[in-house]
Amino acid sequence: MTDVTTRTAVCPGSFDPFTLGHRYVVQRAAACFDEVVITVVVNPNKHGMFGVDERIELIRADCADLPNVRVDRWSGLLVDYLRNESIHTIVKGLRSAVDFDYEVPMAQMNRELADVETVFLLTDPRFAHVSSSLVKEVAKLGGDVAPFLSPAIHRALLARIAGEQRV
Repeated sequence: MTDVTTRTAVCPGSFDPFTLGHRYVVQRAAACFDEVVITVVVNPNKHGMFGVDERIELIRADCADLPNVRVDRWSGLLVDYLRNESIHTIVKGLRSAVDFDYEVPMAQMNRELADVETVFLLTDPRFAHVSSSLVKEVAKLGGDVAPFLSPAIHRALLARIAGEQRV
């Protein structure tokens, strides 16, 4: 059984883009753990709006006020990252029962593969409907997504969309 007193946790995701819902979960995790590692998980089959390095820099800037949070990247099985870093806890944000149903089998598999515990944190109800995919879709269609992103990430998203529309 995993020692649940582990003081470092990983918050994994693609974060394309990093929303205020993501930040809310990271802030809550940062209050519970000595260190939180936001791990941008690279999926070679997905081409995001922002490159991995861009996402990392945007997240670092957005979380600069959280001294016990750092940002890293990983390509491959998340449990291999956890083993490499000697971390035994994953933190995942849940927006709804749909997220729970999706995340539980992964949490169980991670426990079987690497004796890793997953801690679920509920997001702020203001962000329960927010996903990176939905934010991008709404923004591309001209909708206002400012309430769901930090000002810097919002500017970056609008600039990226404007650049795509010129091509």
